[in-house]
Amino acid sequence: MKLAPAVDLSVIARGTPGYSGAELANLLNEAALLAASTNKKAVNMEELEEARDKVRWGRERRSLAMTDDDKKFTAWHEAGHALVNVVLEHTHPLHKVTIIPRGQSLGSTMSLPKTDILSRRRKEMLDMIAVMMAGRIAEEIVSGDISSGAAGDIQQATNMARAMVTQWGMSDRLGMVQYGDDDEYVFLGREMTRAKVYSESTAQEIDGEVKRIIDEAYKIAKDILTTNPDKLALIASSLLEYETLDGQQVEEIVRTGKFTPPPPTPHVDPPHGAPAGTPLPESPGGKLSPPKLPGLGTPAPATA
Repeated sequence: MKLAPAVDLSVIARGTPGYSGAELANLLNEAALLAASTNKKAVNMEELEEARDKVRWGRERRSLAMTDDDKKFTAWHEAGHALVNVVLEHTHPLHKVTIIPRGQSLGSTMSLPKTDILSRRRKEMLDMIAVMMAGRIAEEIVSGDISSGAAGDIQQATNMARAMVTQWGMSDRLGMVQYGDDDEYVFLGREMTRAKVYSESTAQEIDGEVKRIIDEAYKIAKDILTTNPDKLALIASSLLEYETLDGQQVEEIVRTGKFTPPPPTPHVDPPHGAPAGTPLPESPGGKLSPPKLPGLGTPAPATA
């Protein structure tokens, strides 16, 4: 497989942490097939990005029947994530944001760490929770209503906040104490249940701390979105028009309030043969003659 000179494999590596050798081989095979389908002589970043997204989230579902309202609310939802991600200090750099459906998701916002993640810090995780909250807030700003589209964001934020309180000692109120063990789930009858190793009053304090962390992150995200309504609307409208924006384009909107449209993608027809029924070119004499093979000479006459 030949790679184009502009390919930066470090970008792909930052977006594929923990991938096995087989998964990486599958990614490169997908990229090679995409390049071949458009008659390219080398694999570019465009094919590698598409192959990574396909392996990570699933195939594009462009045939998914979405109403104009669904597309609009998805664009605002992802625009909220992207804007807060760029504004906050302790988030990873925004890589791209898209409203192309993949798998079970109607859109996605992707950030990539600059280096390998060996541990996470409290300020980083608080900003990550604020980014998760921003999608629901942006939806509510544009529609005056909320939807179930933020279910995944709420689940991730709750799990992260609870881990901060119960596992990583990041709550000033509850201190550096681990509440619960890794094997705290036990089987009782027909269902799994959590074996509590702390009192009911402590459980209430844990729930209160988790809610406090999420509520404070929600307020931070809402303040950012309500003070930058023009930038939020510009990101959403650009997503509706172009479907995908890279991190630099969103950063330009946040920094200048303006958007520079990307250059049009040249159309490349896939390779194809001659149409059926195309006549073959005739020889100058009007008749086709068998080719002359060198060194054989004139054939000997047949004998009786």
